[in-house]
Amino acid sequence: MQTAIMIVANYPLYIRSVPTQGELKFHYTVHTSLDVVEEKISGVGKALADQRELYLGLLYPTEDYKVYGYMTNSKVKFVIVVDSSNTSLRDNEIRSMFRKLHNSFTDVMCNPFYNPGDPIQSKAFDSIVSTMMVQAF
Repeated sequence: MQTAIMIVANYPLYIRSVPTQGELKFHYTVHTSLDVVEEKISGVGKALADQRELYLGLLYPTEDYKVYGYMTNSKVKFVIVVDSSNTSLRDNEIRSMFRKLHNSFTDVMCNPFYNPGDPIQSKAFDSIVSTMMVQAF
């Protein structure tokens, strides 16, 4: 699984993949998914309730992976890529993973020593992501 947090300029603040081989393919997948995120959020004629929904759901499935998306109110994008063979992971579990990521991301942003726009190098954030990846997979 890979977790990536991106800002509006599509600059990756945090990318983590397990296992680390083939990481370049994950980078490509995450950047490709940003186009799908933009399409979903710019949908014409959306109801107000839909615009407040942060979880974007399954962005697109490929032969090898499923790509899920989430966007905060401040337009920070979270992307999770999982193996297509992992059928035990349900939609509500992905949703709770995004909520945990969002809460941890908020904690990083509230740190007075963090400069917005810099890559996230927080050990606490990294341990939360690692724990989440181990529990889910």
